Amino acid sequence: MAGQIDARLEKLGIALPEPAAPVANYVATVRTGNLIFVSGQVPIEGGQFKYVGKLGADVSLEAGQAAARLCGINIIAQLKRALDGDLDRVVRVVKLGGFVNSAPDFAQQPQVINGVSDLMVEVFGDKGRHARAAVSAGALPAGVSVEVDAVVEVA
Repeated sequence: MAGQIDARLEKLGIALPEPAAPVANYVATVRTGNLIFVSGQVPIEGGQFKYVGKLGADVSLEAGQAAARLCGINIIAQLKRALDGDLDRVVRVVKLGGFVNSAPDFAQQPQVINGVSDLMVEVFGDKGRHARAAVSAGALPAGVSVEVDAVVEVA
């Protein structure tokens, strides 16, 4: 039987992908106590990197927000795996760290990372309200425009 969060994902039209495997010497998630730390997720879909480029140069604000949202979908997929399929065990999205591949004069990192912040509230309701950072990065893996990591409290 699907849980409340699975039902909300379905209502939002969000199908979670198979979580991406780590590409270097790290693990996708680490649980310590009641916290799960999710390694940085990039906008990858169907095994392909999406939204490649720099915000303020060749990627629009709207595309950056879509990239951040896709990172969030990938975070939720990693969480679902770490929680043996039960996303209803999420107590609180504690913190998101947003990294934006930015041109030197681009200063709208917070607006870009709203793409993932809004998603967490859509999916988890008040449990999705979180602290966060939204910072500029000179480059990100594979040239993607956004990367997001997460800390989540679970039951």
